[in-house]
Formats: sequence, structure tokens, C-alpha cells
Amino acid sequence: MKIHEYQGKEILKKFGVPVPLGRVAFNSDEAVRAAEAIGGTVWVVKAQIHAGGRGKGGGVKLARSVDEVRQRSSEILGMRLVTHQTGPEGRIVKRVLIEEGMNIAKELYVGITLDRSRSQNVVMASKEGGVEIEKVAAESPEKILKEYVHPGAGIQQFQARRLCFGLGLTGEAFKNGVKFMLALYKAYESTDSSLAEINPLVITQEGRVLALDAKINFDDNAFFRHPEFVELRDKDEEDQLEVEASGSNLNYIKLDGNVGCMVNGAGLAMATMDIIKLAGGMPANFLDVGGGASAKTTEAGFRIILKDPHVKAILINIFGGIVRCDRVASGVVEAAKNIEVKVPIVVRLAGTNADLAAEILKNSGLSFLVAGNLKDAAEKVTKAMAA
Repeated sequence: MKIHEYQGKEILKKFGVPVPLGRVAFNSDEAVRAAEAIGGTVWVVKAQIHAGGRGKGGGVKLARSVDEVRQRSSEILGMRLVTHQTGPEGRIVKRVLIEEGMNIAKELYVGITLDRSRSQNVVMASKEGGVEIEKVAAESPEKILKEYVHPGAGIQQFQARRLCFGLGLTGEAFKNGVKFMLALYKAYESTDSSLAEINPLVITQEGRVLALDAKINFDDNAFFRHPEFVELRDKDEEDQLEVEASGSNLNYIKLDGNVGCMVNGAGLAMATMDIIKLAGGMPANFLDVGGGASAKTTEAGFRIILKDPHVKAILINIFGGIVRCDRVASGVVEAAKNIEVKVPIVVRLAGTNADLAAEILKNSGLSFLVAGNLKDAAEKVTKAMAA
């Protein structure tokens, strides 16, 4: 789960990670009060959305007076902010973070995530801060320093020092940098995060080391240990179809294609999308209805898929292991009748009672296209769209 920058910084502060003074505001009056409470003569007004590249999109602005804070916040709040991560549709800004201005001497990068190929967390750092780190990784990978952390030992002092040496830190900034690295890793590990990214990590003229920006993603599977994090979720920042799907216990991710997919099991869903692509189609979504596909979940899946206007056909691919194919077929028929599906539906059912399921579909009075295998299903769904 993603959270906003200001929420991430509140969490980081609890672990001793230095962050600028800041307050969130939902309107220009609150923004002014926040600036007055923070004090100083320069503030930064930052749009709060779940995407990077906000500065380039006009979502981060300096204010040199309280009147400018009001003006800048009024300009940003309510704007449709388009960045390289939002897509052309952008995001509506509904809150801003007001922060104290910094005397920045250097902008660096530090991030922590799991390297699945090595089954270890990796701490990455670079002198190329304040830019798209993905671009740096692609064009100049040698500029990214890496320290792999043993899961039993945790991050060591020498690793934090080695990263800070690599970043060229000296004197007071070096000491503060080491403390920063250790505190950030403690925050990442203790909160069961899947990503902790500070871009930029800034060194001030005074030698302070602070997280000027913070991107924290949580591992949803660990929420039983952190129930308080669930309250940080901002559904307005998520795809609304994905939010609706989660309410029906469906795993749905919207894609850019035109073939709606309804599958039980994540692995089978991935294979289904691959073979649709090979057959010349483009999957419109990932949708895992789970091992216990029923009429209720099937109907919910249909409704969600059909809310995507790009969907021209639907492929249902169910392996009847835990759930019997005849039950799934009955659910598919019932759901299709309830919502009057107007696009071609290709069904491939394999496993327990698959033959009985085929009879149910055939005698339903609906024009299902029944496939014998996955390859056949993919070919039929692409032909159905072309018809």
C-alpha cells in the first residue's frame, strides 16, 4: 500500500529520521496557519499525490511570504497534476504539505527495498539525487551504490559508513549521514515496508542531513502486525475499479488492453494474459477471483470488468481444483443473465466436472464460446473481437 509523503515523514520521525518541519493542509486557510506555526521566511508548498515528478508538473512551489503560501496553495489544490507516473489523466490534488525552506548544499538519493534474486534487503545510494533514479539505473548503473543486508544480522555500522563515504560526505555531514542510514533502515524493517525511498536526501549548508521527500510503501500482508497503517490508505489515489474489487475480495489490476480476464489463481492469470498476447490480443486487466469462485464473486468480476469501456470481449479461465467446474459454470450463467453482458464471452473450464460444466454453458440459452484448452480460448477471444 502506498501512502502520502507527509504520512511517510510522520512515521520516519518516530524512528529518528530527520525531516523538515511540515504540516498538511486541505485548503489555503489551513496552509497559511501551517506556515505561521512552522515559522521562518521561506516555505515549500508540495502537492500530495501518490506519484513522483510533482515538481516538473507544477506541484511543488516556493513561497517567500504568508500571502504567497495562500496563493501557491490555492493554485495547487484542485489542480489536475500530470507527471510521468500518473499518466495523461493525471491526479486531482486534494491536500498539500507546507514545509520549511532549506539551505540545500547537496541533493542525494537513498532507497531500501527487497532484492528477490538474493533474498536480501538492499540499501541503494547515489550522488544523483532529485532526478528519476530509474533513468540513472538504466543509463549510469555504476553511479548507484549498493549494500546488501543480511536478514539475520541487520544493517551494520560499516555498511552505513561505506555508503556515506561513497556519497562523498565528510565531517559533520558524514556523522549525520551514518545516523540517517541506520535510522532509515530501522524504520523500513520495523514497519514491514516494501520500499523506503528518499529522493532527494539533502545535505544543508549547516551539515544537516534530512529527508526532503519520502516515499514509503507497505507490505499489505503484514497489516496484521500494523493495523494502524490501514487508516493511512487514501482510496482517492487508487484506481476506483481496484478499490471496488478489493471490497469484493477480488484481486484486480487495470491494464491498457481490450480483453477482459477472469481467472482463479494468480499464476494461471499471468499465464492467461501471456497467451492472450501471443494470440494477438491485449489483456485489459488482471483479475484473480480466488480458489472459491462463486456466482457472487463471478458477478462482481463481470461488473468490474465491464466498467472498463475498452473491454471488447471477456475470457474466463477456471481450473476446477478446490471449486467444481459445474458450480463455476452455474455462477457464470447466473451472473451473465443478471447483468446482460453485451460482449463475447469465451469460457475455458478444466478440472473437476468440466464435462458437466460444458453442458451447463451449452444449455444456458446464452451465446458462450466454450474453449477446449487455453490456446483455443485465446484464439477464440481474439477472433470474437475481430468479428
